[in-house]
Amino acid sequence: MTPYSRLFIGAAAALMVTSTATAQENELHIYNWSDYIAADTIEKFEAETGIDVTYDVYDSNEVLEAKLLAGNTGYDVVVPTSDFMYRQAQAGVYQKLDKSKLSNWKHLDKDILARLDASHDPGNEYAAPYMWGTTGIGYNIDMVKERMADAPVDSWDMMLDPEVVEKFADCGVTFLDAPSEVFPAALNYLGMDPNGHDPENLEKALEHLLKIRPHIKYFHSSQNI
Repeated sequence: MTPYSRLFIGAAAALMVTSTATAQENELHIYNWSDYIAADTIEKFEAETGIDVTYDVYDSNEVLEAKLLAGNTGYDVVVPTSDFMYRQAQAGVYQKLDKSKLSNWKHLDKDILARLDASHDPGNEYAAPYMWGTTGIGYNIDMVKERMADAPVDSWDMMLDPEVVEKFADCGVTFLDAPSEVFPAALNYLGMDPNGHDPENLEKALEHLLKIRPHIKYFHSSQNI
């Protein structure tokens, strides 16, 4: 079994235009999450527009942020999670959107735009929402049933109850290699604010995660795909 968690709790992955891009008119440089577009998307886009695409992928917000804050990335478009997006925008790494050139802006979900406006992108100046999601756990049904017929597959107990996780250690339990993904889940599981930064609560979350750690096969943010 390989359960995994990707935390987009109340978070949007947003298309961002970087202010450090150096692409020519017929070139487009994109930096995106692993497995976020269809296999034929780039080919179709290039055929329709005549624009050459350079497409690179990453598997954590931390990797993206380190590259952005270093400057001169050469990317035209990147796709951060909304909570990371705000501080990156404040650091000046993004160019404001020219909505007069975005003819499909009117089709974006107004509720999602309002949420971004209120939380991470006032005035929707820097980002267009690409997707809005919730946390997920993936698992192999047959391998789970073999080890625990009444496994709590509809609960975070599958990932955060040490006694449950231990039962699946032999076939493999994995987490994303990103503290910003794992700690909110642990905080929420313990009845605390998943978006909180109280040192005492974070210490409690760490103590709980250490109880699970012996049963985790690996930490990786794209291998689960």
